[in-house]
Amino acid sequence: MTDGEKLDLIISEMTGMKNDMTDMKNDISGMKNEMADMKNDISGMKNEMVDMKSDINDIKLTLDNEIRVNIQRVAEGHLDLSRNLHEAMKPNNEIEMLAIKVRMLETDMRELKQKIS
Repeated sequence: MTDGEKLDLIISEMTGMKNDMTDMKNDISGMKNEMADMKNDISGMKNEMVDMKSDINDIKLTLDNEIRVNIQRVAEGHLDLSRNLHEAMKPNNEIEMLAIKVRMLETDMRELKQKIS
């Protein structure tokens, strides 16, 4: 092999290595772009998580400020209805007691009538 052939072989090998290096640079550049896209996606996900936390806080506030208050109002209304029912039934209880006393007095009167006659 002559010196010229050796140089041609070295040049062709160097050209192949240069092409391989160019391909590697392109691959690395593509990977950098993909990494940048992943960073953007992660940043978007972080923003969405912050929004979700805000939504959860809004839901908690709604539960605390609206639903609990409404449940308390329903409970208070139930207590008022219960009190009103007991007050409405009070005269019935008194009437029943008076009816029992009248029956007892009637029985006593019968017994007195029987003793007298």
